[in-house]
Amino acid sequence: MIAQVIVDVPVNRTNRPFDYKVPSWLSPLIRVGSRVIVPFGPRKLQGYVIGIVEQAEGEIASARLKDVEQVLDDTPPLTPELLELGEWMSRQYLCPWVTAVQAMIPAVLKGKSEKWLVATEALEAETCGNSGLLWELARKRQMPLAEVEKQFPDEYLLVPGWISSGLLATEYQVTDRITRKQQSFVRSLLSGPELAEAIRSLPARAEQMKRALELFQMHEGQSLSTQMLQAEYGISRASLKSLEKKGFVAIEQVEVYRDPYANRRFFDKPKPDFTPLQQQVLAPILQSIKMGTYASYLLHGVTGSGKTEVYLDAIEQTLAKGREAIFLVPEISLTPQMVERFKARFGADVAVLHSALSQGERYDEWRKIIRNQVKVVVGARSAIFAPFRNVGLIVIDEEHESSYKQEETPRYHAREVALWRAKRNDAVLLMGSATPALETYALATRGRYELLEMPERVGNRPMPQVHVVDMREELHVENRSMFSRKLHEMIADRLQKGEQMVIFLNRRGFSTFVMCRSCGYTMRCIHCDISLTYHKTNHTARCHYCGYTIAQPAHCPECQSEHIRFFGTGTQKVEAELAKLFPGIRVIRMDVDTTSRKGAHEELLNKFRNGQGDVLLGTQMIAKGLDFPRVTLAGIIAADSSLHLPDFRAAEKTFQLLTQVGGRAGRHELAGDVVIQTYTPEHYSIVHATRHDYPAFYRDEMLQRRRTGYPPYFRLVLITFSHEDVPVVIRGAHTMADFLRPRLAQTTIVLGPVASPIARVKDRFRFQIMLKYRDEPQLSDLLAQATAAFEEWNKQQKVLMTIDVDPYVLL
Repeated sequence: MIAQVIVDVPVNRTNRPFDYKVPSWLSPLIRVGSRVIVPFGPRKLQGYVIGIVEQAEGEIASARLKDVEQVLDDTPPLTPELLELGEWMSRQYLCPWVTAVQAMIPAVLKGKSEKWLVATEALEAETCGNSGLLWELARKRQMPLAEVEKQFPDEYLLVPGWISSGLLATEYQVTDRITRKQQSFVRSLLSGPELAEAIRSLPARAEQMKRALELFQMHEGQSLSTQMLQAEYGISRASLKSLEKKGFVAIEQVEVYRDPYANRRFFDKPKPDFTPLQQQVLAPILQSIKMGTYASYLLHGVTGSGKTEVYLDAIEQTLAKGREAIFLVPEISLTPQMVERFKARFGADVAVLHSALSQGERYDEWRKIIRNQVKVVVGARSAIFAPFRNVGLIVIDEEHESSYKQEETPRYHAREVALWRAKRNDAVLLMGSATPALETYALATRGRYELLEMPERVGNRPMPQVHVVDMREELHVENRSMFSRKLHEMIADRLQKGEQMVIFLNRRGFSTFVMCRSCGYTMRCIHCDISLTYHKTNHTARCHYCGYTIAQPAHCPECQSEHIRFFGTGTQKVEAELAKLFPGIRVIRMDVDTTSRKGAHEELLNKFRNGQGDVLLGTQMIAKGLDFPRVTLAGIIAADSSLHLPDFRAAEKTFQLLTQVGGRAGRHELAGDVVIQTYTPEHYSIVHATRHDYPAFYRDEMLQRRRTGYPPYFRLVLITFSHEDVPVVIRGAHTMADFLRPRLAQTTIVLGPVASPIARVKDRFRFQIMLKYRDEPQLSDLLAQATAAFEEWNKQQKVLMTIDVDPYVLL
């Protein structure tokens, strides 16, 4: 038997399967999708079995094959479908196949190859002499080489001599990071009558032992956790051990799942009556689910129109058909409320996958999926790789969100992967948003997706009233505060009424930059071409790209002036200003700084929901998906912050943010208001956002895209080069451009090479080429050829080249 294995060497020349013999003792375990350990040159590596054949081409070739050394899993972590998907992603996103496959499995399953120092049979006590290292190896027999260098630096240089003399040897070992949680349980070994007799036989002073046996009478046939017996009934471990010695019980270690929601109770609300609009959009979706055929839908519904109930009903019908559902949310800030709704509706049938879980919790949630113990997965981008075998529905909530695009290799978009899986499984793809991505909406108008519209809120509740404040006028009346008079007045009104508010600013920190008023010096990162952001909580200036941090200086580093000041506005500064203007106001701030601790998202949102805060202040993580009945005001501090970036999507992102943030207000019985503060109130993205008019924005933005030649009229590929020396990175970029130009269609536009908008990040200079194309059917093959042609040169020169198909981040 021959296993075809892709090995964990993510470079172009190894991007193919390698053949290995399967020893007879491993043949019952090995299957397509298994993780295996195989020899590869002098090393041992983890690999993935992508095929199994009975014999190689010819007996001689087969005899030269190396053996698979180990199979790491009883159940393969990859299904045949996911292996196919990995191959497609490898071609589509120009990455090694193994890199695509590794994006699909939990981090703990990604094995690490490590060099170990091993004692040979020749190493005995009499050969160790005065060497501490040799004595340690004589005892342990093996140690990781990195640990040897750390613990015995003085003797490390002697290791080659000991290897040549035959005392030591080196070998590669592959380890994964799997840990399984174990819990102690007690099981009764006695039947009912025997238990009664045992209780009578115990002396009167053995109260705890009697109580334990009485509990086993009450819970006949059940094992009880020692933790529960100790905490709830005060039965000591010594008493349980005594019962075990008497042969009455057995104490066993049982593997249990790490469940982040184990101590939570979820209560399902009665299903609401569907509105005519909800019934109208559900009808074709449910028909496709019933037929079990591929269909794709874009549900365009205003904020508060009841899209989530449509999703839940579609999932319910999918499960009723015996199939499985994947539900994607854009980022972890959305998951607490969503998880609550899903757990309440579907109970233990739900697994949750997102980055706020520990690696162990993610692994255990993933194991529930691979073992067919759940039917629904709720999670962020990577949940699209859930190893279901009978997917019937994939839902992408807030499908316009940029967080569905992975910014590291493999640079996939969850929407495209979902489309592939839906077609492969004859499943339904349902995408929903109040502000769909322009490309998605354009495809829906052309018939690639079926467009479903929900233009009204549930119960005919009015959309919030939008007030646009021209901040130039505020300056004319000498208002230099970050709050306009209108927003100040409305905050005071809500505080008086006891209602809640959401205030949005898309910048964390206290100030966006620090500048000397005397000489104009601006504090910049020494590793990146970006200004440092001041954080008041610890009086530091920090780079939000590489993390470089310095203490805030009292004097200008250039001219020694004391007039070094903070400019711009961040969330910390808004929080401080709110406290100053409205004494006693309770502000809950949500940004990267306050939510880095595990569980912080949920904790802060629960505080706000329970009325412990008047204002929820934050960055993009509060802009969407949140639903609080008492929120009647949404304030947007700097609506222009995303409007003037060097990004062709700047207007679209601004419209989406304003619409989504505004949609948090007035979602229930109380009417809502939105205050948008801007210096460009005449811009079409702001004008249309005030009217909640997506179709009008779509028409204006499509005119701009057609005029400038950007998606959906053209597709893009961004090729970025980075190196520590400018001449090297320029040479690499120009050589690639010269390679591509004669091989591309005449209609394809090559922009660059030019310096990237942020020309230096982490001490590496960046140059880029952008391809704008309409009809290049062989582009993937051409880019693969270019990658292979330049791989050796890039490696020698240490140039990092990345290719991003359909990029979202252009900075």
